[in-house]
Amino acid sequence: MSRLTRPSRFWETLAVVIVKPLSWLLITRDWRHGERVPRTGGVIIAANHLSWADPVLLSHFLYDNGRWPVILAKAALFRVPLLGHAVRSLCVIPVERGSNEAARSLHTAEERLRDGCAIFFYPEGTCTRDPDLWPMVGKTGVARLALQSGAPVIPVAHWGAQELLPYGEKRPRLFPRKTFHVSVGPPVDLSRHLGRPPHSEVLREATADIMAAITAQLAELRGEKAPETPYDPAGR
Repeated sequence: MSRLTRPSRFWETLAVVIVKPLSWLLITRDWRHGERVPRTGGVIIAANHLSWADPVLLSHFLYDNGRWPVILAKAALFRVPLLGHAVRSLCVIPVERGSNEAARSLHTAEERLRDGCAIFFYPEGTCTRDPDLWPMVGKTGVARLALQSGAPVIPVAHWGAQELLPYGEKRPRLFPRKTFHVSVGPPVDLSRHLGRPPHSEVLREATADIMAAITAQLAELRGEKAPETPYDPAGR
Protein backbone atom coordinates (compact mmCIF):
# COMPACT_ATOMS: atom_id res chain seq x y z
CA MET A 1 0.00 0.00 0.00
CA SER A 2 1.39 3.38 -0.96
CA ARG A 3 1.13 6.33 1.40
CA LEU A 4 -1.33 7.96 -1.04
CA THR A 5 -3.84 5.21 -0.25
CA ARG A 6 -3.63 5.28 3.54
CA PRO A 7 -3.26 7.67 6.51
CA SER A 8 -0.05 9.03 7.96
CA ARG A 9 2.11 6.49 9.75
CA PHE A 10 1.08 7.97 13.10
CA TRP A 11 -2.66 7.58 12.53
CA GLU A 12 -2.31 4.17 10.89
CA THR A 13 -0.22 2.88 13.77
CA LEU A 14 -2.62 4.32 16.35
CA ALA A 15 -5.63 2.70 14.66
CA VAL A 16 -3.91 -0.66 14.32
CA VAL A 17 -2.67 -0.66 17.92
CA ILE A 18 -6.21 -0.03 19.16
CA VAL A 19 -8.32 -2.05 16.73
CA LYS A 20 -6.38 -5.28 16.27
CA PRO A 21 -5.95 -6.23 19.97
CA LEU A 22 -9.56 -5.22 20.66
CA SER A 23 -10.78 -7.32 17.75
CA TRP A 24 -8.73 -10.32 18.83
CA LEU A 25 -10.11 -9.98 22.36
CA LEU A 26 -13.77 -9.74 21.33
CA ILE A 27 -14.07 -12.31 18.53
CA THR A 28 -12.80 -15.50 17.02
CA ARG A 29 -12.31 -15.51 13.25
CA ASP A 30 -13.82 -17.45 10.39
CA TRP A 31 -12.35 -15.57 7.43
CA ARG A 32 -12.77 -17.05 3.96
CA HIS A 33 -11.38 -16.17 0.51
CA GLY A 34 -9.28 -13.21 1.63
CA GLU A 35 -7.08 -13.87 -1.42
CA ARG A 36 -9.91 -12.46 -3.55
CA VAL A 37 -9.24 -8.95 -2.21
CA PRO A 38 -6.98 -7.24 -4.80
CA ARG A 39 -3.76 -6.12 -3.14
CA THR A 40 -3.22 -3.12 -5.41
CA GLY A 41 -5.20 -0.67 -7.52
CA GLY A 42 -8.48 1.13 -7.04
CA VAL A 43 -11.20 -1.22 -5.86
CA ILE A 44 -14.69 -0.96 -4.35
CA ILE A 45 -15.42 -3.22 -1.38
CA ALA A 46 -19.21 -3.65 -1.06
CA ALA A 47 -20.50 -5.27 2.13
CA ASN A 48 -23.70 -5.97 4.01
CA HIS A 49 -24.36 -3.98 7.19
CA LEU A 50 -25.56 -5.59 10.42
CA SER A 51 -24.13 -3.68 13.37
CA TRP A 52 -22.30 -0.54 14.43
CA ALA A 53 -19.42 -2.92 15.24
CA ASP A 54 -18.93 -4.31 11.76
CA PRO A 55 -17.03 -1.33 10.24
CA VAL A 56 -14.26 -1.89 12.79
CA LEU A 57 -14.24 -5.68 12.42
CA LEU A 58 -14.31 -5.55 8.62
CA SER A 59 -11.56 -2.93 8.62
CA HIS A 60 -9.40 -5.38 10.57
CA PHE A 61 -10.16 -8.08 7.99
CA LEU A 62 -9.29 -5.82 5.04
CA TYR A 63 -6.12 -4.53 6.69
CA ASP A 64 -4.92 -8.07 7.34
CA ASN A 65 -5.57 -8.80 3.67
CA GLY A 66 -3.40 -5.95 2.45
CA ARG A 67 -5.79 -3.01 2.05
CA TRP A 68 -6.46 0.14 4.02
CA PRO A 69 -10.26 0.66 3.88
CA VAL A 70 -11.37 4.16 2.89
CA ILE A 71 -14.82 4.31 4.48
CA LEU A 72 -17.76 6.53 3.58
CA ALA A 73 -19.40 7.71 6.81
CA LYS A 74 -22.03 10.15 8.02
CA ALA A 75 -20.78 13.73 7.88
CA ALA A 76 -22.15 14.26 11.39
CA LEU A 77 -19.18 12.28 12.74
CA PHE A 78 -16.83 14.96 11.43
CA ARG A 79 -18.54 17.56 13.59
CA VAL A 80 -17.93 15.68 16.86
CA PRO A 81 -14.97 17.15 18.79
CA LEU A 82 -11.84 14.98 18.65
CA LEU A 83 -13.68 12.19 16.82
CA GLY A 84 -14.04 14.41 13.76
CA HIS A 85 -10.31 15.03 13.62
CA ALA A 86 -9.62 11.32 14.04
CA VAL A 87 -11.93 10.11 11.26
CA ARG A 88 -10.63 12.81 8.91
CA SER A 89 -7.06 11.73 9.65
CA LEU A 90 -8.00 8.09 8.94
CA CYS A 91 -9.06 9.02 5.36
CA VAL A 92 -12.79 8.61 5.97
CA ILE A 93 -14.97 10.30 3.34
CA PRO A 94 -17.90 12.35 4.75
CA VAL A 95 -21.39 11.78 3.33
CA GLU A 96 -24.10 14.41 3.72
CA ARG A 97 -27.26 12.37 3.50
CA GLY A 98 -30.41 13.74 1.94
CA SER A 99 -28.66 16.61 0.17
CA ASN A 100 -26.95 17.49 -3.07
CA GLU A 101 -23.67 17.20 -1.19
CA ALA A 102 -24.01 13.41 -1.39
CA ALA A 103 -22.77 13.64 -5.01
CA ARG A 104 -19.60 15.32 -3.74
CA SER A 105 -18.73 12.28 -1.64
CA LEU A 106 -18.98 10.05 -4.73
CA HIS A 107 -16.73 12.46 -6.63
CA THR A 108 -14.19 12.28 -3.78
CA ALA A 109 -14.45 8.48 -3.76
CA GLU A 110 -13.80 8.39 -7.51
CA GLU A 111 -10.68 10.52 -7.06
CA ARG A 112 -9.45 8.17 -4.34
CA LEU A 113 -10.06 5.20 -6.64
CA ARG A 114 -7.82 6.81 -9.25
CA ASP A 115 -5.15 7.11 -6.54
CA GLY A 116 -5.44 3.36 -5.98
CA CYS A 117 -7.54 3.31 -2.80
CA ALA A 118 -9.87 0.58 -1.59
CA ILE A 119 -13.25 2.28 -1.09
CA PHE A 120 -15.34 0.51 1.56
CA PHE A 121 -19.04 0.87 0.77
CA TYR A 122 -22.28 -0.21 2.42
CA PRO A 123 -24.72 -0.22 -0.53
CA GLU A 124 -27.72 -0.44 1.82
CA GLY A 125 -26.72 2.87 3.39
CA THR A 126 -27.62 1.67 6.88
CA CYS A 127 -27.93 -1.50 8.94
CA THR A 128 -30.41 -3.90 7.41
CA ARG A 129 -34.02 -3.75 8.59
CA ASP A 130 -34.81 -7.16 7.18
CA PRO A 131 -36.36 -9.19 10.04
CA ASP A 132 -34.00 -12.09 9.33
CA LEU A 133 -30.99 -9.83 8.70
CA TRP A 134 -30.59 -10.54 5.00
CA PRO A 135 -29.32 -7.64 2.84
CA MET A 136 -31.96 -5.14 1.78
CA VAL A 137 -32.44 -3.42 -1.56
CA GLY A 138 -29.32 -1.32 -2.07
CA LYS A 139 -29.00 2.34 -2.91
CA THR A 140 -27.52 3.18 -6.29
CA GLY A 141 -24.41 5.12 -5.22
CA VAL A 142 -22.08 2.12 -5.34
CA ALA A 143 -23.28 1.16 -8.84
CA ARG A 144 -22.88 4.73 -10.07
CA LEU A 145 -19.34 4.86 -8.68
CA ALA A 146 -18.43 1.50 -10.22
CA LEU A 147 -19.78 2.33 -13.68
CA GLN A 148 -18.24 5.82 -13.72
CA SER A 149 -14.83 4.71 -12.50
CA GLY A 150 -14.56 1.24 -14.03
CA ALA A 151 -13.19 -0.04 -10.70
CA PRO A 152 -13.95 -3.65 -9.80
CA VAL A 153 -16.57 -4.31 -7.13
CA ILE A 154 -15.64 -7.00 -4.62
CA PRO A 155 -18.65 -8.37 -2.67
CA VAL A 156 -17.99 -9.09 1.00
CA ALA A 157 -20.48 -10.71 3.37
CA HIS A 158 -20.12 -11.06 7.11
CA TRP A 159 -22.05 -12.58 9.99
CA GLY A 160 -21.62 -12.38 13.76
CA ALA A 161 -21.15 -8.67 14.45
CA GLN A 162 -24.86 -8.44 15.26
CA GLU A 163 -24.35 -10.92 18.10
CA LEU A 164 -21.57 -8.80 19.56
CA LEU A 165 -23.44 -5.50 19.23
CA PRO A 166 -27.05 -5.75 18.02
CA TYR A 167 -28.24 -2.77 16.00
CA GLY A 168 -29.50 0.02 18.24
CA GLU A 169 -27.73 -1.20 21.37
CA LYS A 170 -24.80 0.65 22.92
CA ARG A 171 -23.45 -2.06 25.22
CA PRO A 172 -21.72 -5.06 23.59
CA ARG A 173 -22.57 -8.63 24.55
CA LEU A 174 -19.10 -9.88 25.37
CA PHE A 175 -19.85 -13.40 26.61
CA PRO A 176 -19.70 -15.98 25.25
CA ARG A 177 -17.05 -14.88 22.80
CA LYS A 178 -18.54 -14.39 19.34
CA THR A 179 -17.29 -15.64 15.97
CA PHE A 180 -16.97 -13.14 13.15
CA HIS A 181 -17.52 -14.84 9.80
CA VAL A 182 -16.39 -13.16 6.56
CA SER A 183 -16.56 -14.40 2.98
CA VAL A 184 -15.26 -12.59 -0.10
CA GLY A 185 -16.76 -13.24 -3.52
CA PRO A 186 -15.23 -12.81 -6.98
CA PRO A 187 -15.63 -9.41 -8.66
CA VAL A 188 -19.22 -8.60 -9.58
CA ASP A 189 -19.81 -8.92 -13.32
CA LEU A 190 -21.21 -5.56 -14.39
CA SER A 191 -20.22 -5.91 -18.06
CA ARG A 192 -23.82 -5.89 -19.31
CA HIS A 193 -24.25 -2.38 -17.92
CA LEU A 194 -21.11 -0.85 -19.39
CA GLY A 195 -21.69 1.70 -22.12
CA ARG A 196 -25.33 2.16 -21.18
CA PRO A 197 -26.55 5.64 -20.13
CA PRO A 198 -26.52 5.85 -16.30
CA HIS A 199 -30.29 6.19 -16.06
CA SER A 200 -32.05 5.15 -12.86
CA GLU A 201 -33.12 1.80 -14.33
CA VAL A 202 -29.55 0.90 -15.28
CA LEU A 203 -28.27 1.91 -11.85
CA ARG A 204 -30.99 -0.12 -10.10
CA GLU A 205 -30.16 -3.19 -12.17
CA ALA A 206 -26.43 -2.86 -11.46
CA THR A 207 -27.15 -2.32 -7.77
CA ALA A 208 -29.30 -5.45 -7.72
CA ASP A 209 -26.40 -7.43 -9.24
CA ILE A 210 -24.06 -6.16 -6.52
CA MET A 211 -26.53 -6.94 -3.73
CA ALA A 212 -27.17 -10.42 -5.15
CA ALA A 213 -23.43 -11.14 -5.07
CA ILE A 214 -23.20 -10.05 -1.43
CA THR A 215 -26.29 -12.07 -0.53
CA ALA A 216 -24.85 -15.19 -2.19
CA GLN A 217 -21.75 -14.94 0.01
CA LEU A 218 -23.92 -14.44 3.09
CA ALA A 219 -26.05 -17.48 2.23
CA GLU A 220 -22.83 -19.51 2.06
CA LEU A 221 -21.73 -18.24 5.48
CA ARG A 222 -25.12 -18.88 7.09
CA GLY A 223 -25.71 -22.20 5.36
CA GLU A 224 -29.22 -21.03 4.50
CA LYS A 225 -31.23 -20.13 1.43
CA ALA A 226 -31.63 -16.38 0.95
CA PRO A 227 -35.04 -14.84 0.17
CA GLU A 228 -35.98 -14.68 -3.50
CA THR A 229 -36.76 -10.97 -3.19
CA PRO A 230 -34.71 -8.64 -0.97
CA TYR A 231 -36.44 -6.61 1.71
CA ASP A 232 -37.31 -3.09 0.57
CA PRO A 233 -37.74 -0.62 3.45
CA ALA A 234 -39.52 1.75 1.05
CA GLY A 235 -42.20 -0.88 0.49
CA ARG A 236 -41.76 -0.98 -3.27
